Amino acid sequence: MAEGSVIGQGTVVRGNVRGDGSVEIYGRVDGDVLVSGDVTLGEQASVRGDVAGARITIGGTVVGEVRGSEAIILERSAQVTGDMTAPRVGIEEGARARGALRTEEPAAQPAARGSEQRRAAPRPLEMPRRAEAPAARAEAPAPRAVAAPLPPPPQKRQPPAPVVPAFRGLQARKKKVRGR
Repeated sequence: MAEGSVIGQGTVVRGNVRGDGSVEIYGRVDGDVLVSGDVTLGEQASVRGDVAGARITIGGTVVGEVRGSEAIILERSAQVTGDMTAPRVGIEEGARARGALRTEEPAAQPAARGSEQRRAAPRPLEMPRRAEAPAARAEAPAPRAVAAPLPPPPQKRQPPAPVVPAFRGLQARKKKVRGR
């Protein structure tokens, strides 16, 4: 795959798209998209399969798992049905997503087992990490939320005094009346 490939609007690809570099999709792909660079899906684009790359920007529709080694960005016109995994995820207002979301570093790629697996999950290719400025790494810890003090536990309440005299007292009166 060239440095940057484009699948134009009106183009339908049936099969997997794999390679080095980035890819922009404005048409339809019925298969997995697995590249080492960035993946961009336009508003009219659709992918029915897994998508894996460095930075994934979705403006169209994806039905499948999405894995970004750097980030996943859902634009307002995005519709994703499937799990998403990336260290950073951005979702614009209006974007729709259904599935699990995990913000974690991608795991190391296991060795392929060939025909032992029915369908191997796509794994993003390992990308060298960009050097960050020392000032960017030293972040202040996030402020901790302080909970309000709990109210005191409720006091045990005594049962109210009886309004009617005890039942035994009534029986005692009846015995006295009979004995006359």
